[in-house]
Amino acid sequence: MNTVANKETPHILLVDDDRLVLATLAASLARAGYAVSTAKSSVEAEEMLACGRRPNLVILDVRMPGQSGLFLAERLRELDHIPFLMLSAYSDERIVQLAIAQGALAFLVKPIDEAQLLPAIEAALARADELNKLRTTHKQLQDALDSERSINVAVGVTMMQYRLERGTAFEQLRRAARSRSMRLVDIAAEVVRGCEAMAADRTA
Repeated sequence: MNTVANKETPHILLVDDDRLVLATLAASLARAGYAVSTAKSSVEAEEMLACGRRPNLVILDVRMPGQSGLFLAERLRELDHIPFLMLSAYSDERIVQLAIAQGALAFLVKPIDEAQLLPAIEAALARADELNKLRTTHKQLQDALDSERSINVAVGVTMMQYRLERGTAFEQLRRAARSRSMRLVDIAAEVVRGCEAMAADRTA
């Protein structure tokens, strides 16, 4: 039997209106070493998420009374970036395509046994980790670009205000940052805000 080897036990949220399916899948995942929570509807799952209970992976049924699994999938993708697998008793091509479009890492057809489920979960968790690292890298790059842009603008403002060469203006900002125990990017942002405030006053 496959068991979870991670130092931190992955938490999986199961969302299905079928109590038997919930109980069966929850028991299989618990035996495999996962921490498991269950919800009988999209609304119940959203309430759990709103309370700060963030799972590593969600397995949700497509067709449920009220809000469908696809509705919850959109919330998971857009608001929480929580990876998910879609589960359905139907292998309808249109539903499969909709699930993929919503970002599902896999589409599983019920009834599903442990031999199918566990490898799919392991693959989904690995892929989710890759995607999370990509998002982190992208944010770091974007932050770096934003910082560089802010510093460049502040240098330009300082050059114009004090009629300085670019290198001298940059050194002036750096000295100001050191003297105030601030990061250069924070000093730059302060200069840019001051310039924007002056411009707003002139146009008021």
